[in-house]
Amino acid sequence: MDIVNTPNTTDISSRAKLTSGRRSRFSYALRKAPLNVKLCFAIVAVYLFAAFFADLIAPFGESELVSREPFAPWNGINLLGTDQLGRDVLSRLIYGARNSIGIAIITTSIAFLMGGTLGIIAAFFRGWVDQVVSRLIDILMAIPGLIFALMLLSVFGTSIQNLILIIAILDSTRVFRLARALAMDVAVSDYVESAQVRGENLLWIITQEILPNILPILVAEFGLRFCFVLLTTSSLSFLGLGVPPPMADWGSMVRENASLITYGDITPLIPAGAIALITVAVNFIVDWYLQIRGGSNG
Repeated sequence: MDIVNTPNTTDISSRAKLTSGRRSRFSYALRKAPLNVKLCFAIVAVYLFAAFFADLIAPFGESELVSREPFAPWNGINLLGTDQLGRDVLSRLIYGARNSIGIAIITTSIAFLMGGTLGIIAAFFRGWVDQVVSRLIDILMAIPGLIFALMLLSVFGTSIQNLILIIAILDSTRVFRLARALAMDVAVSDYVESAQVRGENLLWIITQEILPNILPILVAEFGLRFCFVLLTTSSLSFLGLGVPPPMADWGSMVRENASLITYGDITPLIPAGAIALITVAVNFIVDWYLQIRGGSNG
């Protein structure tokens, strides 16, 4: 007699309760979080608000020429002065939040999609699949990332699409290593073997059995990799091979206004400080998240 696989309502109900319980524990932990962690959440919220609503809160356009005087000092109209072309620095700083953070989030998401998927597949199949993929990843990881990115951008040209794709591929190697290591233990567990016996397909096993058990660590790693990607894109922009002009980017803003440092003007330090502030805030949040995860698992 054929056995028909039907969804187990008890399992579905248990998973729903587990998800609800995790959310409530996270909300409770957030309420009890230290003041510095809450401050970091507020900082990230301000950055995201600026990124989403840059068109509404920026006093001028992203590349609008507002003054005939380059490097105009801070004044009532241009609160942070103007850059070398007479564009409002404050407006470009706000638009830079959209470009820098947006590119970093998209790049990190693509890196996790590629690296995480390959890592789980390699851990699930093992054998020659694992060996082939792992050796290819080892070759990519052996090349210094920033130098390789500079070379590829010089060859293929500086565009947003090339920047995102190149950095995502390079960063996915680190994600692959982590996802593979985490999935190795989960792939040989009883519930995964049970799903295989039931005849579940690979996509179902990955999304329903393996991924939920390694997701918390991947979420924490996403925050860390976001910081690395943001620093990488800013470094490439500072070197002139990142976000193409006239788009605003914090790294390119530091380069464009760097000459002001010799005159004691701190304007170039503001976009650099914006990069440092969100990096520190995200790292604090990731550390706190790992602590509460460790405490709940304990």
